[in-house]
Amino acid sequence: MKKHRILVFLGICFFSLCFILPNAALAAKWTMKIGHLGSVDDEDHVSSLFVKSYVEGNSQGQIAVEIYPAAQLGNFRQQLESVALGTQEVTITTCGGAANLWPEIQVTDIPYMFPNDRVTEYVFDGPFTEKLRQFCMKTYPTVRLLHVSNTGGWRCFVTKSKQIKSPKDLKGVRMRVIESDLQVNLVRGLGGNPTVVPWGELYAAFKTGVVEGTKNGITDVINARFYEMLDYITLDNHAYMAAFWWINNDFLNSMPPDLQRIVLDAFYHLKGITRNRVLAQGLDAFAVWKKNNGKVYVPTPEEKAEFVAGAEIAKKWYIDKYGREWVDILEAAVKDAENKIKAENAVVLK
Repeated sequence: MKKHRILVFLGICFFSLCFILPNAALAAKWTMKIGHLGSVDDEDHVSSLFVKSYVEGNSQGQIAVEIYPAAQLGNFRQQLESVALGTQEVTITTCGGAANLWPEIQVTDIPYMFPNDRVTEYVFDGPFTEKLRQFCMKTYPTVRLLHVSNTGGWRCFVTKSKQIKSPKDLKGVRMRVIESDLQVNLVRGLGGNPTVVPWGELYAAFKTGVVEGTKNGITDVINARFYEMLDYITLDNHAYMAAFWWINNDFLNSMPPDLQRIVLDAFYHLKGITRNRVLAQGLDAFAVWKKNNGKVYVPTPEEKAEFVAGAEIAKKWYIDKYGREWVDILEAAVKDAENKIKAENAVVLK
């Protein structure tokens, strides 16, 4: 029902654009294929539907948008390479997916770099993303980073047999990780036993005892029905699940300025839609978690400091492999965002 209401809302708001524009819609001259790995219930798909409505309506049909969910066009790497080749116009990746082409982008996945949503959004809406955009285009000039949104909230520790309150509770725990040296080093540095398991095999891995926990956001846990086997979640928020939206640069530049603006406006609004949808879904997901007797734990400042200290091994791995440049750039961006927010809050509190 919730998905239905959202789709109805999007339809009313944006398909109606077709009726307020001139009746003689032009035949499509450009086709924009959007591919993603999410299901049709995922925030990435709902926001893609928004882009389709906005772009087709405002362009009077000059741009047709096709959406391919559920990895129909391949995995993260395959779709990103298709965008680079121009056989696909748009895709979305996680940090891990983008690291296949630009491993330095893993700086955004270093644990505990971001303190909260507001600071993180300031960072990704500021000069940091422009620097990242230019860096990525140096090696792949045909791939332009549009915006960074969110897909799934924050990664937290979710476990089967015991609550994780501090790193000592992770000792020996078989924790599922993605195929990422950064994530492996994080769990190992905190005392756990990192175990790589593909997402599609994770439910079975819990049932058979291959792993005892995972590092995921609450919405992913609920959507995958992991609450049927897991009982504890620790809101340490060690990683922001950033979503990187990419477009083929030649495709974008093939359009006149007025149509370019429509495409860019659509993805600008998409950024806010996905972020807000993730936040709203998180509230609903926690309600489901608690209804199924799931336990929630928020580490104390002292316990959080222990997690941060233990995770230094992951940052060290990144610096040893790629240098300090991007770490320094990101840390400066976070500090700048915190100062701007502090100033904004001070005005409100006058």
